[in-house]
Amino acid sequence: MNFKNIILLFIPILTILSCGGSYDIIAETCSAKVIDAIPTGTNQVLVWADEFDFDGSPCSDNWTYDLGAGGWGNGEAQNYTNRVENVIVKGGFLKITAKKEVYQNSQYTSTRMLSMGKFDFTYGKVEVRAKLPSGKGTWPAIWMLGANFKTVGWPTCGEIDIMEHAGNRQGTISSAMHTPSSHGNTSNVGSQTLADVSTAFHIYAVEWTSEKMTFSVDGVVHYTYNPATKNSSTWPFNDKQFLILNVAMGGSFGGVIDAAFIESSMEIDYVRVYQ
Repeated sequence: MNFKNIILLFIPILTILSCGGSYDIIAETCSAKVIDAIPTGTNQVLVWADEFDFDGSPCSDNWTYDLGAGGWGNGEAQNYTNRVENVIVKGGFLKITAKKEVYQNSQYTSTRMLSMGKFDFTYGKVEVRAKLPSGKGTWPAIWMLGANFKTVGWPTCGEIDIMEHAGNRQGTISSAMHTPSSHGNTSNVGSQTLADVSTAFHIYAVEWTSEKMTFSVDGVVHYTYNPATKNSSTWPFNDKQFLILNVAMGGSFGGVIDAAFIESSMEIDYVRVYQ
């Protein structure tokens, strides 16, 4: 059964518009988790998803946000917000929009969404169907971070970059692993090139087992991480990770921002996790 046909959870919120008793029903509607899913360990059973089927703000049962500026460790130029100008679900798609605008002493705004505290998991297959923003300086990413990062820090917690793209290297999709043994400008990276990442949707995926990570686009594998020696330095990936979706501007990966840039969006059709 298509996940979009599974029972949905509705949380209506009534807002009084006037003293005359007029009401506007604002529905925060969340895609249901697959309640009766029983993982088989083969990464074929859908256990969690957000299908972005209802207009409005992203489901608060599934997502929270990083807010603010300061570069986020990579010299980035944006201020992350959760405003509708930067993040909205509309027409069956999540849109994260990076904009050129003065906002709280920053010159750009965007959004970074996290499933931290809402959903995390160990081992599985993640699939995200997305169309990427364009423009020099844009840096969209679909990635994961160890749920224990607040206690052990980065890179001890481990980071899994499912997809990164820089508008200054249009069409080059990269995937990377950050571990205590190699992080920042990590050597654990692979890529492939597609001509239409900003005009067409593609499925960006990682399959995570106890032995290896396999990264692909539309089923075409471009990188496998499988260190011969697995220890806390090379493989901090036996614990839970959570999902992150964001569009950064500039920084160490995004590079120089085009002065003519106005705005561009990463559009996401769905996020699905199988176990």
